[in-house]
Amino acid sequence: MKELVEFIVKSLVDNPDDVQVDEVEDRSGTIVEVSVAQPDMGRIIGKSGRVINSIRSIVQVAAAKKGQRVSVEILENR
Repeated sequence: MKELVEFIVKSLVDNPDDVQVDEVEDRSGTIVEVSVAQPDMGRIIGKSGRVINSIRSIVQVAAAKKGQRVSVEILENR
């Protein structure tokens, strides 16, 4: 799932070199943490969160096909 999220996010931002995607295993499933440059944060979130919700939907469908539970979180540390 990490590669899927990384591909989608890098396609959307102006600074693809600043994209960092990490996977963290949790007892309820996998958490994919996304970090982007501050100017690109709006591109990833979108109006009313539409873009990030679309990314989450795509990842959940792909994970369900593999029998996994995956969630996508945005880190605001940059």
